[in-house]
Amino acid sequence: MKTTAQTTLGRFGTGALGLALLAAAIVAVILIGANLRLRADLTGQKLYSLSPGTRKLLGELNDAVVLKFYFNRSSPDASVDLKTYARQVEDLLQEYRLAGRGRVMLETYDPRPDSDEEEWAQSQGLEPFPTGPFSPPVYLGIVAKCGAEEQCLPTLSPREDSRLEYDITRLISRVAFPQKPVIGVLSALPVLGGMPPSPMMMMQQPREEGWLAFKALKQDYDVRTVPPEATEIDPEIRTLIVVHPKNLGDATLYAIDQFVLRGGRLLACVDPSSSVDARSAEAGNPMMRMMGAAQPSTLGRLFDAWGVGFDTARVVADLRAKTALLAGQGQVVESPTFLSVNPKGLNRDDVLLAQISQVMFPFAGALADKTAAGGKLSFTPLVSSSPDGSCLVDAMGANFATVTSIRSQKPTGLPCVLAARLQGTFKTAFPNGPPAAEGATNAAPAGLVSGDSVAILFADTDFLADENCVRVDSSPFGFQSVRLLNDNLSLFAGAVEQLAGRDELVGVRARASFHRPFTVVDDIEYRAMLRWQSQEETLSRELEDTRKQLQELQKEKSGAQKQIVSAQQQAAIERFRKREIEVRAELRAVNKSMRRDIENLGNWVKVVNIAAVPVLVILFGVARSAVRRRRQ
Repeated sequence: MKTTAQTTLGRFGTGALGLALLAAAIVAVILIGANLRLRADLTGQKLYSLSPGTRKLLGELNDAVVLKFYFNRSSPDASVDLKTYARQVEDLLQEYRLAGRGRVMLETYDPRPDSDEEEWAQSQGLEPFPTGPFSPPVYLGIVAKCGAEEQCLPTLSPREDSRLEYDITRLISRVAFPQKPVIGVLSALPVLGGMPPSPMMMMQQPREEGWLAFKALKQDYDVRTVPPEATEIDPEIRTLIVVHPKNLGDATLYAIDQFVLRGGRLLACVDPSSSVDARSAEAGNPMMRMMGAAQPSTLGRLFDAWGVGFDTARVVADLRAKTALLAGQGQVVESPTFLSVNPKGLNRDDVLLAQISQVMFPFAGALADKTAAGGKLSFTPLVSSSPDGSCLVDAMGANFATVTSIRSQKPTGLPCVLAARLQGTFKTAFPNGPPAAEGATNAAPAGLVSGDSVAILFADTDFLADENCVRVDSSPFGFQSVRLLNDNLSLFAGAVEQLAGRDELVGVRARASFHRPFTVVDDIEYRAMLRWQSQEETLSRELEDTRKQLQELQKEKSGAQKQIVSAQQQAAIERFRKREIEVRAELRAVNKSMRRDIENLGNWVKVVNIAAVPVLVILFGVARSAVRRRRQ
């Protein structure tokens, strides 16, 4: 018969053994889990999963693609942040391998100094990651190989993590489908680079390097220049990009017309007020701006034939999409004509905009749908201003438009379309045939009168300029990285890919930058701004009325009496001062109310985030206890 001590000891031994087994199980799970690459993407937008575009591209691979991942994982000079990022890259490459279903193979290399792996990395075009002037080189890059084709991402930077999936997918696309589509670019601006437009600027400035948006196109497409005076479009060109087409002649418009009617895809950027063009004109000769060198651009009679309205004299101002800009002496001003369009202004039902978060359009115009109802050509808005905060203002004064000046104008009540897609059957803008050339003796052959195609139109050109979409950061060691300010490049590149037939990359490109605005907070601030401006305008009117009243009373005086403040003037001044104090108090109340609403919203978010899990655990415990009691 066991004693009490033996029973207690036995229980203790059993409990200790159970704890030991539990600890061993936990250690085993940790060790096994450390070697497993388990991924669970809980974000609403699936930011850390392969996008449909990537999966579609991998499913279309005809030959196997080998991805070679180089990273100095054993180097003590590689920072912890760099090693963490390298692990993320390798995890994503594993996702590519799994999704490729045997068509994507992954190889990893540690290019130690003076090793064969380091020699391979150098021969395949990888560049060392800058770690220090006296440290051994550290490589972090990817090489893709498919048959005889080989391409590389020479350096991967954690600062460009948002572009990672797109860069890898594009790399696979390059080696798997090496033939580049042909794209033509017609522009009055030096988007592809070249010499400055005026002789005076040639003496003062070096050759233009071209815009980053178009430099990137050269990596995936055969980009060819189309002169603004062109009379025909090369038949090999499948997609034509037209940027700021000012003063195009009928012969060039006819060439574009026939290009679209024969099935060519068109991406056109027109502008009522191009700040880039204006600066180019003024840099060469300030008088050129006055003489009309910086002019609006449009496709004129082509738009008329296609049922597209475009006012070249007015730009869109939107209080809901105003942008904070740096002014002189470090001051910040809010410009309602420099538009930052959030998801509310994006057509999220369209695949092109499905994952775009924010675009910025400086001094953009408005496109109008004038296509016939039930016609064969559809007009689909892609990017629009807000209906309750936007209006059209004169393009000449767009730089001087302020929130207060726009507030005094009546909103249109309808959104202004900043970008749109035309799709269907296009009709010619030249029903009587091609325009007659000077000195021509023979009639030109009749052209096409209709044809099916697609055109994407933007009512702005400056949104593609580097200054409005990227910042280039340089390190002390000469390494440069591009930081995206918005999704302008993503939208443009996605539109080109869609038109050129490479639509697999559209969804991936849109993931290049992710921004989730606090829309509820934005609405609170917007309502507070309207109340504030209304109070300020009331105070300004009352101040002006008081001044007029004082002036009228002053006119009634004569001689020495003008130096004396009358009782009526004093009463008017006191009434205004009293009213000013009341209005200032009301303005402070508006600010307090806005801050209180935002703080209350923040408190509710904190309560939900902090208390939700404990409350769920408690409810689960109570429910489990109730179930056990019922069973007993």
